[in-house]
Amino acid sequence: MSISHDEEKKQKLTRMKELIRTLNEAARVYYVDGNEIMSNLSYDRLYDELEKLEQETGMILGGSPTQRVGFEVLSELPKERHPSPMLSLDKTKSVDELAVWLGEKEGLLSWKMDGLTVVLSYHAGELVKAVTRGNGEIGEVITQNARMFDNVPTRIAFTGDLVLRGEAIITYSEFKKINETIADADAKYKNPRNLCSGSVRQLDPKVTKSRHVNLMAFALVSAVDAQGEHVDFQNSRAAQYEFLRAQGFDVVEYKHVTKDTIAESVQWFSEAIQHNDFPSDGLVLIYEDIAYGLSLGRTAKFPRNAIAFKWSDEQAETVLREVEWSPSRTGLINPVAIFDPVELEGTTVSRASLHNLSYCEELALGIGDHITVYKANMIIPQIAENRTRSGNLKPAAVCPVCGQPTEIRSDNEAKFLYCPNPDCAAKKIKNFSLFVSRDALNIDGLSEQTLEKFIAHGFIHHYSDIFHLDRYRAEIVTMEGFGEKSYENLTAATERARHTELYRVVYGLGIAGIGLANAKVLCRHFGDDFAKLRAAGVEELQEVDGIGAVLAENLVRYFQDATVMKQVDALLQDLEIEKQVEDHTTPKTMEGKSVVITGSLEHFENRKELQALIEQAGGRAAGSVSAKTAYLVNNDITSTSGKNKKAKELGVPIVTEEEFLRILKGEV
Repeated sequence: MSISHDEEKKQKLTRMKELIRTLNEAARVYYVDGNEIMSNLSYDRLYDELEKLEQETGMILGGSPTQRVGFEVLSELPKERHPSPMLSLDKTKSVDELAVWLGEKEGLLSWKMDGLTVVLSYHAGELVKAVTRGNGEIGEVITQNARMFDNVPTRIAFTGDLVLRGEAIITYSEFKKINETIADADAKYKNPRNLCSGSVRQLDPKVTKSRHVNLMAFALVSAVDAQGEHVDFQNSRAAQYEFLRAQGFDVVEYKHVTKDTIAESVQWFSEAIQHNDFPSDGLVLIYEDIAYGLSLGRTAKFPRNAIAFKWSDEQAETVLREVEWSPSRTGLINPVAIFDPVELEGTTVSRASLHNLSYCEELALGIGDHITVYKANMIIPQIAENRTRSGNLKPAAVCPVCGQPTEIRSDNEAKFLYCPNPDCAAKKIKNFSLFVSRDALNIDGLSEQTLEKFIAHGFIHHYSDIFHLDRYRAEIVTMEGFGEKSYENLTAATERARHTELYRVVYGLGIAGIGLANAKVLCRHFGDDFAKLRAAGVEELQEVDGIGAVLAENLVRYFQDATVMKQVDALLQDLEIEKQVEDHTTPKTMEGKSVVITGSLEHFENRKELQALIEQAGGRAAGSVSAKTAYLVNNDITSTSGKNKKAKELGVPIVTEEEFLRILKGEV
């Protein structure tokens, strides 16, 4: 039975309304709250469906996301209207379409950075204003925050008026590092773009500074010299880029292309993205001929001088076999999809994060469902579509570790699963495992399996209980895998551990973001006096090399917890703290300097040995390259790794092991 034209139009109208509501809510949660309730692929599919329905019906409803270029800004930052709308780009997934679009013209092909667009304005060589893209018409003024970006020059040689656009980004390595410092990072930061958005739009510039935001310039808007004349770039977009580079800006990587070479260049970018340390969600093609591009004008939504290329993700169909509910130290239980292995982008994948309960519901997941998977931006495995949509997946009713009832909590419109049990073994085992590790108290014989047994039997509740296992000698010697000899060895190990250094204790406590290097620097700064460290405020802690606002706040929060401090005080009663021995024989050639090590080593068994030498020389072994890094040690100087690229961008010397050893000895 066929339906009338009017009925069909009514159905299409109803569907359009549903799509607008769904897309707007997803956009609000993503752009404003920094969470995800659907995949990018799902969003694009629904967006394309809405756009098609609008074309078919000839109707565009109020609030349609196809008629705006972003989501309404919601923050306490000052707002400012852009002189002209900042439009988004039309897009394609076809290389052939790129070639047709370019025609006989020359173009520049560059990364489409996945961050937050910022407009910078300079006058008389000084940075005077920075405004976010916002909704394309109204942005937020973030001038003070922009001055805190790692690589944005606050003064340039050009003394006229310069306006440029760039993408604020946070690298994958920095994203990982920051996530480790935030207790509920899984609930807050799903990807570098969300973290970057929150970091750029901070009310406190100190927080922005601690997040190590970078800016990649991708467009010169205007350049007027001190005499009021427009700078002549010979009608070349590349000349604009090189002018910006000469002023000290990091410019997005680009290649000159024609219709005959564009396929080769796209292939080069598709291979390079696998090794990038920065997030990218495609490519941008723009006409090299500035005048020609501008002469084309724009549509209501898109400029005609550029087009975006989105990766046509390789997809594979498989079957969802299981959802693993993985507890963390924070209590958050993360859902992970387990499916039949498939080949994607040259690797075998069988797992993909499901982020949160809202994400699972949006996909209507159920065990045995036929799903398609892909690698987002050719890197991160994601579920693209659930073809069966059984919707029978139930969140774990009890914690898979402690067996206590779970809780569903909402945070910024997204739902998460939690284990509220403060005594959950998942939390305890991971904490105690760190505490007894080699770099902490170094107690041999307490593996995770043994800790799990001891915790389950009630032998260990607090850190100090480890030094009183003699209370349970009779039970321990009769346990499977234990005997008199094993018990004696464990007792001897705990006795040796009583004599330790304060930095080992501080590291072993598992304070968010405080790794071994930071623990050493902190304890050295406060003269191995725990009372002084404990009493220090945020500002005093930030004076310590390598301790930013986030870490300082984590420390203060930890030391202000009365319950935790009671346990730490009990622990300290069982320990004999020795001061770090000052090495006066080693030249202090690294005094106050930060060094990063990457790649394989030839003269040392492991990185820790080299890190120890750096610390003896007065330096600090850091995990990521920044503007403060003195040297990057890498035997493969020509490597295209993220750290090498970062070092080159910042002008950080890249040296081999042998070169660095000569520097350590003062021979260079």
